Amino acid sequence: MSGRADRIVFAGVSKFYGEVLGVNRIDLEIGPGITSLVGPNGSGKSTLMNLMAGLLAPDEGRIEVLGLGADRPEELGRLLGYCTQFDSYPRGITGWDFVYLYLRLHGLGRAEAAERARAAIERVGLTAAAPRRIAAYSKGMKQRIKLAQAIAHAPRVLVLDEPLNGLDPLARAEALDLFRAEAAAGKHVILSSHVLHEVDELSDRVVLVHGGYVVAEGAIEGVRDEMAAERPLQVLVRCPEPGRLAARLFAEDHVVEAQIDPDRRGVRIRTENAERFYLLLNRLAAEGAVEVEQVLPADDDVQSVYRYLIGGQAQGAS
Repeated sequence: MSGRADRIVFAGVSKFYGEVLGVNRIDLEIGPGITSLVGPNGSGKSTLMNLMAGLLAPDEGRIEVLGLGADRPEELGRLLGYCTQFDSYPRGITGWDFVYLYLRLHGLGRAEAAERARAAIERVGLTAAAPRRIAAYSKGMKQRIKLAQAIAHAPRVLVLDEPLNGLDPLARAEALDLFRAEAAAGKHVILSSHVLHEVDELSDRVVLVHGGYVVAEGAIEGVRDEMAAERPLQVLVRCPEPGRLAARLFAEDHVVEAQIDPDRRGVRIRTENAERFYLLLNRLAAEGAVEVEQVLPADDDVQSVYRYLIGGQAQGAS
């Protein structure tokens, strides 16, 4: 496949789990930069990622990653870094060992493995926590140590499955900066996300997956703004003082609703301007005005966003 050494190529790829469809007849090329896979749960995003990482073999079709066949998993593992959405760690392992031992498995000597582990952990802001056991980490810290492991061996391709889940606003902003820096260095960054406004402003390209098929590709600029009037963004903010945060946010004209969650460990926010909301939350957290533990999409309306896309822009892509 000459001329595609800088592409991730799916050619007629299908994957089935018994009688259940994973993905079907996927023809797709992904170039350098940031590509986001969007779609509801069960749409096939994780299957696509596992296929390109060599963790699954296609039932039909062919996959190549920068000219390398997905049937060569050891070589593919050196080329690609994968941050899954699932938390699974050896019992009792520390953050440092999680990254350092991974590099040793890559064949690096002790000194080089230690240097790369140190740099990757520092890059995700976990230097102080590295000696601690991962079992004691927060959800956001677990996300970041997985990201450190994924980037530690300097891969040319980063595959990131829901990498922003559980991150507080500052860690989220730092992660986005990291993704942009990797893309600016000419790497392939493929991520999935349910936070549509971030996908819109972060990605060079969006691939819409629905029911195991790729139904649209390209930019989705303006989707958030088009939908704002009829479907405000809903977000759950986990924090120790939900009443204080709710009062502060409800003073903003773009916040439609601010309700303390029934467990009193967070606030559910509905806003008509996602960009203003996230900028405000980032500023409040940076100033120390509020403590924010996690920011999570609270929309069951995400399904509606995809239905909107499939019924609108995607109709001409079948």
